[in-house]
Amino acid sequence: MRNVLTDLRPLRASAAYRRLWIGQAVSGFGQQMSVVAIAWEVWLLTESSFSVGLVGLAGLLPLVIGGLYGGALVDAFDRRTVALASAMGLWISSIALVAHSVAGLESVGFLYGVVAVQALFFAVNNPARAAMLPQLLPAHLLPAANALGMAATNLSFTVGPLLGGVLIAWRGVEAAYVVDALLYVAALYSVLRLPALPPATPMPVPGLRSVVEGLRFLRTAPNIAMSFVVDLCAMVFAQPRALFPALAATVYATSQSGDAGASSLGLLQASPAIGSLAAFVVSGWVSRVHRHGIAIVVAIVVYGASVAAAGFSAIGLPGLLWLAVTCLALSGAADMISAAYRSTILQTAAPDQMRGRMQGLFIVVVAGGPRLGDFMIGSLAELTGAPWAMVVGGGLCIAGVLLSVTLRRRFLAYDGRHPTP
Repeated sequence: MRNVLTDLRPLRASAAYRRLWIGQAVSGFGQQMSVVAIAWEVWLLTESSFSVGLVGLAGLLPLVIGGLYGGALVDAFDRRTVALASAMGLWISSIALVAHSVAGLESVGFLYGVVAVQALFFAVNNPARAAMLPQLLPAHLLPAANALGMAATNLSFTVGPLLGGVLIAWRGVEAAYVVDALLYVAALYSVLRLPALPPATPMPVPGLRSVVEGLRFLRTAPNIAMSFVVDLCAMVFAQPRALFPALAATVYATSQSGDAGASSLGLLQASPAIGSLAAFVVSGWVSRVHRHGIAIVVAIVVYGASVAAAGFSAIGLPGLLWLAVTCLALSGAADMISAAYRSTILQTAAPDQMRGRMQGLFIVVVAGGPRLGDFMIGSLAELTGAPWAMVVGGGLCIAGVLLSVTLRRRFLAYDGRHPTP
């Protein structure tokens, strides 16, 4: 059973990593409540999937800027300091959401603005946290640590939306924003307790040149680049979250009340994370798979097929919410496997002096891709309806990843025992 069940060795091997993991999990609950609350508030104000999709687009440019330059900061300064400063920015953004709700400010523009600021700080914070892991844990524990990190994220993606939907239905979006601000204190504490974590070879104070150096390195790192490309195929074409408010309010509404829609929204939002957590429970085998390229491609194909199946279920069996939840859960399980291997490739194949900048590019892809995907699938839904948008998006995901690996077949031969960029 130890070979199948979750590998918890990283939590025992490093107290600093353990605190970081707990802080990520706890604060994530509140963050996901806010994600649901923002999407629901925008839907109530506009009744438009396109407008909900613009929530993701609002954060795209700040995410790209923060990811590119934030990665350079991580390679130049103490990674704990960078993580702490950006975490403070995220906390202040959460407080701003509370203030807007208390003041009764019904402004979609304000919500877009807060999302943009959050994206900027997140794009700096996440590379700093990820670049710390090789300094806190031995290399052979990184796949398990990345699986644990995905589990923390998806635990919050599960519990946060579910509780968020219930809380919004009971007390409104203001309550979700307050809980987010309170729980984010756990993330601040976990970073405060870390030791100093300077890069092995600090570079000069970063400017445009350091960002360009990171982009040039990526041109010489085909395996890392391909891990970005195949993930973009999934996130840009088949990220369905912008459709959840429309599905909750129409296809899966249990009554005419907005509260019922909010509860369904929470369940839909949590579905991928539920599947990811289920996969995590039996993820003990992850560290024993060495052909990471093949594993990533298979996982992304399963992801696209699952999203398409969720769309078909909404079209053919609109009364069965549980069927859509099951399909979306399977997509989350596949995404967890893909993310664990993609993170490991980046952490082991990139040299330390480039690790921050590569993590910055990584966060542009893994967080920017879904934001662009929100806009893409929200726009498509305006033309076809939400269910058909998922079907088309899932098909484009599969076609995109298969075409990519056909053009770059060497990625399929990538072996984690001999990491090469």
